[in-house]
Amino acid sequence: MSESSVLQVNGLKTSFFMDKTEVPAVDHVDFDLKQGEIIAIVGESGCGKSVTSLSIMGLVPHPPGKVVGGEVFFNDEDLLKVSESKMRDIRGNEIAMIFQEPMTSLNPLFTIGNQITEAILIHRKWSKKQAKAKAIEYLKLVGLPRAEALMNEYPHQLSGGMRQRVMIAMAMVCEPKVLIADEPTTALDVTIQSQILALMKRLNQKLNTSIILITHDLGVVSEICERVIVMYAGKIVEEADVKTIFEHPEHPYTKGLIQSVPDIRNKKERLYSIPGNVPIPGSIKKGCRFADRCEFVMDRCREKTPELISIEGDHKVRCFLHQESEEQN
Repeated sequence: MSESSVLQVNGLKTSFFMDKTEVPAVDHVDFDLKQGEIIAIVGESGCGKSVTSLSIMGLVPHPPGKVVGGEVFFNDEDLLKVSESKMRDIRGNEIAMIFQEPMTSLNPLFTIGNQITEAILIHRKWSKKQAKAKAIEYLKLVGLPRAEALMNEYPHQLSGGMRQRVMIAMAMVCEPKVLIADEPTTALDVTIQSQILALMKRLNQKLNTSIILITHDLGVVSEICERVIVMYAGKIVEEADVKTIFEHPEHPYTKGLIQSVPDIRNKKERLYSIPGNVPIPGSIKKGCRFADRCEFVMDRCREKTPELISIEGDHKVRCFLHQESEEQN
C-alpha cells in the first residue's frame, strides 16, 4: 500500500450463490483512494457499484453474497481478514457510509438525537452531554435549521433533503478518514442536490476526508470529483481524472454514458441512450461484457476478455480497440 493511499482495493471479487450457482457481481476490481481525494464510481444500475462499496464495508448480505477474493487495505490491514468486532470498530468510525435511501436507513422508532449520539457513544468514550453537543454541532454543520429541536424529532417529521443531511451528519460525526456515499442525491430535487454536493465538498476540505461517491449521474461527478472509475457488469472498464473522462473518453461505454447526459445548449427531439441492457450477472461466460451493446464490436471481443491497460499517464481502459493500437506500436 502506497504512503499516499488511505484505501487500496486489489482484485476484489464478490459473488452471490443461488441454486448452487455462483453469480459474480464484482469481478477483480482494483483501485486506490488517496488522502483527501474524491473519486466517483459510475455506471448503470446493476454494474456492481453498490456491491463494491458493501464489500469494502463488510456489509454484503451472507447468505447469499460473499467476498470470494481480493484484498482491501486500510491502515495497513486487510479488512477482508479482520475480525467482525474489529470491523465494527472501524465501520462508522474510520470508514463511514451514507446509504442510498435515508428513510429506510434511519430507524423510525428513535429520535434523530438518539441515532446520532449512539454513533458517538459507540466509538468515543464520551459522556451523553458531550455526545449531544457534538451531534448538535454536526447538525448545524450540515446546514440544518433548529438543530437543538431536531434532536427530539423523528425521521418521518423531516423532509427527504433534511433526512439526507441527517445521514451525512451521522456518517461524519466521528470524523472518518473515508466516506462512502452511495447515490447520496437520488430522489432529491435539483436545488437540494446541489446543496448536498457542496456540503460534501466542504466537509472534505475541512476534515480532509477521502470520499468515494457512487452514482450514475455524471453531472454530479463533474461538480465535485477528481477521478472517475467507470464500471460495467462487475468490471472496471475505464479510469481517469474527471477532465480526461469528459473530454477524451476512450471506452465505448463511457462515451455512451456521456452522450446520454442532457445538454441544454443543444436541443434534441430525442435523448441518446445506449442500446440494449446491462447483462444479467454471470450470463456472459467469455468475451467483452459490453460486446452486445458496442457499435465497434469485433470477432475477438466475443472470444476474449480485454485487459485493463494504461494508455496515457493514469488513464486506463479495457478495450481491444486500444489493445490493438498498443500491439501495432
